[in-house]
Amino acid sequence: MARTSNLRWRNIAICGHASAGKTTLVDRLLAELQAVPGSPDVRNGTSICDFEPEEKAHNHSIESALVHLTCGDDEFSLIDTPGYPDFISGMIGALAAVETAVVCIDAHSGIQMNSRRAMEEASNRGLARIIVITKMDDAQADFKSLVQQCQETWGSAVIPLQIPVGQGESFQSVASAVELPVEARAAVVNVAHAHEQLVEELVETDEALMEQYLEGNMPEVPAIKELLRKAVISGDAIPVLCVSATEGIGVTELIKLLDEISPAPDELERTAVDENGETVTLEQSVDAPLSAQVVKVRVDPFVQKLSYVRIFGGTLAKDQSVHISGTRKDVKLNAIMRVQGEQTEAVDSASAGEIVAIAKMDDLHVGTSIGAFELPKIDFPEPMVGVAISPTKRGDENKLSTAMHKLTEEDQTLKLSRDPQTSEMVMTGMSELHLQMLRERLARRDKIEVETHDPCIPYRETITTSAEGSYRHKKQSGGRGQFGEVHIRMLPLPRGTDIESFAVKARFPSLKNYHYHPENNFLWVDSVVGGVIPGNFMPAIEKGFIERMARGVIAGHVIQDVAVEVHFGKHHPVDSSEAAFKMAGSLCFRDVFKQAKPALLEPVVHLNVLAPEDSVGDIYSDMSSRGGRVLGSTAMRGGIHSIDCEVPLRSVGHYNRTLSSVTGGQGSYTISFSHYETMPADVQRQLMESAKEELEETSA
Repeated sequence: MARTSNLRWRNIAICGHASAGKTTLVDRLLAELQAVPGSPDVRNGTSICDFEPEEKAHNHSIESALVHLTCGDDEFSLIDTPGYPDFISGMIGALAAVETAVVCIDAHSGIQMNSRRAMEEASNRGLARIIVITKMDDAQADFKSLVQQCQETWGSAVIPLQIPVGQGESFQSVASAVELPVEARAAVVNVAHAHEQLVEELVETDEALMEQYLEGNMPEVPAIKELLRKAVISGDAIPVLCVSATEGIGVTELIKLLDEISPAPDELERTAVDENGETVTLEQSVDAPLSAQVVKVRVDPFVQKLSYVRIFGGTLAKDQSVHISGTRKDVKLNAIMRVQGEQTEAVDSASAGEIVAIAKMDDLHVGTSIGAFELPKIDFPEPMVGVAISPTKRGDENKLSTAMHKLTEEDQTLKLSRDPQTSEMVMTGMSELHLQMLRERLARRDKIEVETHDPCIPYRETITTSAEGSYRHKKQSGGRGQFGEVHIRMLPLPRGTDIESFAVKARFPSLKNYHYHPENNFLWVDSVVGGVIPGNFMPAIEKGFIERMARGVIAGHVIQDVAVEVHFGKHHPVDSSEAAFKMAGSLCFRDVFKQAKPALLEPVVHLNVLAPEDSVGDIYSDMSSRGGRVLGSTAMRGGIHSIDCEVPLRSVGHYNRTLSSVTGGQGSYTISFSHYETMPADVQRQLMESAKEELEETSA
């Protein structure tokens, strides 16, 4: 499988947990290969990758950053990604643009949660994976132990390609386990033995070489390198390299190895959907039909919106008309730019394998496909922590809305919504840290200060038994009056009920018509006969019900899971009107609802928690204290457990703090809505009393 690609680009995402030295490594690579002037350094604020003011202020990456460098005949696109799980969208977008994931592991801290996440995400995408142990000059560095941990976590595919000569303060160089071993007395592992282990692992992937090896013939170095590259591309090998980026040890060797073993763009098979809806394998060459995808959006203060695009096939050129997914017409491209951190340089065109930016294109969003093919959707995790947000300065509401739109364009793990009950604007992100960084950006970039507080939880009201009653709305104040009388029966309507089987004459003998409202599982039944309520007033009664359900009855929350049958009533030939029957319907609903043993429902969410084995007991106890229940736990490789739980939404506020505390920062979780269920009686009473007090204060 000799390299046959004509594409010179190597696209690599630099991933790993926070403080693993990813940005320092990328900056050092740029300096060593003279891709940028000087010696950029995170510590003095001159990093090429961490250029945003928030990144400099907090001394860690918040966004992914794209840079370029040249090594030999090949061009490299490196994407430095954030290490905190709070900013996971940067890593997810980067992995959609590359063929190789380099996962950095801190020699001092070892394997951490986001390193595991990066390896998993890269594996799911079928990318080549390479481990780089950073900070080998740290006093606590233990190469042999860390390699063993990696093998326990990711299996026997983990193979050391480099052996550190010395470690900690004595770390001085790296010895190759690929080349014919040379004497390296200070190497922490016997290099000759590491070479033999590497060869044994690799020849298993080639029958002919395996036979030669068993006959005592050691493969030549070129054959070993080719086997290695093939195994890396297939995922059968996960090489381990080591560096000290701050001291520059192993950095040059690293980029040379990446050049030799990382796949070219067309060596990783990709699929897409063509214009006929058929799934096809993409042709990834300069002469192929155009196929590209937006993997990142950044709002630049000078060139405004920048859409970062990975080109898989064909060529993009300035002023070219291209098809964009989600639109019915072709659009004309604006300036195409090559990106080096914060800096951009206009180019006339870019071809297959490149990652470039397109300026000022409103039709381009993260995940948008460009060309004749629809590329796979880029899936981002659902945000889990929300705050209600409002501008501190009156009159800034529209300005805030515009600024928030820019933020949601840039960050796919930020969601913006408006609570239908409270009309609050709710900003939902991955964590409190994530939201804090966004607030800082609003203040700096858009000059908007905001106030935040916990959003209202969307409780619901329902009934637990059937009831019936009537209401007469009669008002006379001179001239034409108001009159409408409505009689109803109210029934619980469990979620999942088959409406066609429920709304039948066996249950409603005089059934004439019914309407179902799925958004709150409400069934309206018309059983009025004999013209006691003229048909033209029935929609007004239904509207009265719906408006009352939106306002709630016992605590001011939306009502759901109810069926109401209108079966009798009275009207007046002069005083009856739509307004009168709407009022009668609303007040009749209110009175009968109170008789039907109302209850409050609360949202229950599903939590999937990933945590080290020694934290599982604490997580179980914490879930119990929150009124939740553990559904099950699965042991994963590397001593990690996956724990599935259900817990009331009111109990998971700031859960990230607790999880970080009990796991020492090694835990992560995802959250999704599960269902509504009846609240405990004591909590219901507290909420109803609070709602009553608020109503009295409003009425005072």
